[in-house]
Amino acid sequence: MARIGLLASILSLALYVPIVSQADESVENTLQIKNAIRKSLPLIETASAGSARERKCFTCHNQALAVLVLDEARQRGFTIDESNFQLQVDHTRNHLKRGLENYRAGKGQGGGPDTASYALWTLEMAGQTPDEVTKAVTGYLLERDKNHTHWNRNSTRPPSMSSDTNTSYFVIRALQTFGSESQQPEITARITKARQWLLDLKPASTEERAFQLRCFQLLSIDNTIHQTSVNELLKLQNADGGWSQLPDMQSDAYATGTVLVALLRSHLVDADHGAIRKGIQYLIDTQQQDGSWQVISHAKPFQTYYETGFPYGKDQFISVTASSWATVALLLTLPKVD
Repeated sequence: MARIGLLASILSLALYVPIVSQADESVENTLQIKNAIRKSLPLIETASAGSARERKCFTCHNQALAVLVLDEARQRGFTIDESNFQLQVDHTRNHLKRGLENYRAGKGQGGGPDTASYALWTLEMAGQTPDEVTKAVTGYLLERDKNHTHWNRNSTRPPSMSSDTNTSYFVIRALQTFGSESQQPEITARITKARQWLLDLKPASTEERAFQLRCFQLLSIDNTIHQTSVNELLKLQNADGGWSQLPDMQSDAYATGTVLVALLRSHLVDADHGAIRKGIQYLIDTQQQDGSWQVISHAKPFQTYYETGFPYGKDQFISVTASSWATVALLLTLPKVD
């Protein structure tokens, strides 16, 4: 009897140990994710404040993405600089207001539909309600590329401005959020054309595939097509857990962050999925000690260089963009707090 009792105890212990280990691993992973976020937030705040200080104009990489990161962070219980958050929102709104007459005239501002739609996205995240400024901007977006099937990017600056899917995503989102009642018939017509273009598109890059998926999310595309898009992105994951911008390139934080956000936002893949866990671990492993991720710029510069306080010199703008998407990906694996 004593021998049977001992055997039962051993079997019980053997069954118990893996359960404890899995729980411990989950706690450890969560701690790693939270620590990575806490390291990155101050740098992103510094870069956004530095950009607002150095330039009157709105930027996608330093205002829109900073607001995205900070909004997601505070929803999950992280402490952010609320005054800096409001500074970025005010900076964005003031930029649009300075261009109000040009928007009404259908001319827009520098950066074209990219600037206009990213700025409206920033205001959306801040809870801005439609007004005369947002109506003028959506009016401009409806006039832009009116004879095309979709919205064309204003310039080619890979990777974040290397595909019209990115531009079309943010324009569609802006129109859905801020379009006025009188604009609805035209909005419906334009989005219907863009929807077909997106369905017909054969993505040539990770950027195109990620933002095609995000457009499908906006447009409530059939679940079968949606799932196929998710599966194609999952196939592109590299052995190191990350994603690369193009097949012949190495994994980086920009491609990995944007893909993980697209997958997690699809609600067809959850944070416990093996590919997500590997991608998150890739981001944790490649984060620098200062909390940033470095990505080398491949875009030809055309604006005057300035410092924001983010590292990497002339690579800082794509690096802060990559760091922002990476941080959002990490945040989306955590639950929101009440």
